[in-house]
Amino acid sequence: MQSEQNYSVIVIDDHPLFRKGVADLISMDDTLILIGEAASGAEGIELARELNPDLILLDLNMKGMDGIATLKKLKESDLDARVIMLTVSDDEEDVVTALRSGADGYLLKDMEPEDTLKCLHQASQGRIVLCEKLTELLAYALRDEAAHPSDLTQASLTDREEEILNLISQGLSNKVIARELDITEGTVKVHVKHILKKLNLRSRVEAAIWAVKEQDKRRGT
Repeated sequence: MQSEQNYSVIVIDDHPLFRKGVADLISMDDTLILIGEAASGAEGIELARELNPDLILLDLNMKGMDGIATLKKLKESDLDARVIMLTVSDDEEDVVTALRSGADGYLLKDMEPEDTLKCLHQASQGRIVLCEKLTELLAYALRDEAAHPSDLTQASLTDREEEILNLISQGLSNKVIARELDITEGTVKVHVKHILKKLNLRSRVEAAIWAVKEQDKRRGT
């Protein structure tokens, strides 16, 4: 009997050599199974709907339908898959746009294989994943865009909202948070909506980054 759950993966990338690299990487891990590849956004959407994988690795810059357009279509579909951008671009605007469009993570193609696999495991368990070098870049990008409340008290968050924000800052998905707090996923979604409105943020990933920075500030780091 296997002690760990297996997670199915598809990769959407218009570079055959990179798809081969992803296949080789995933073959190094017994719990990740590559079940499909697509060379375009349109093909990837069709494949995802057909196979309903656990994880989708999506390139940002593709000919025809680009990664952001593909991401939005995937998120509109009735899929449980977590979509992870896997790209060469560390451009601030690309990162922010992808996360605001619903990406469940943003990883760079030049990451060490071990780090990539570690992030894919975290993503499969419901966590938001970001390449370490992008975390601070994203935090500063969000800080520069708008003035946010300086602390949680000023934001007037309820105790439950603070609790959920803390779990979001740990990278947990709504489904995992609901299980952790023994409430419905729908209730979590309502709380997240209220948190974003109070903090003047546009995505749960932004809330996670903001919360981590606030925690660091309180610790004086």
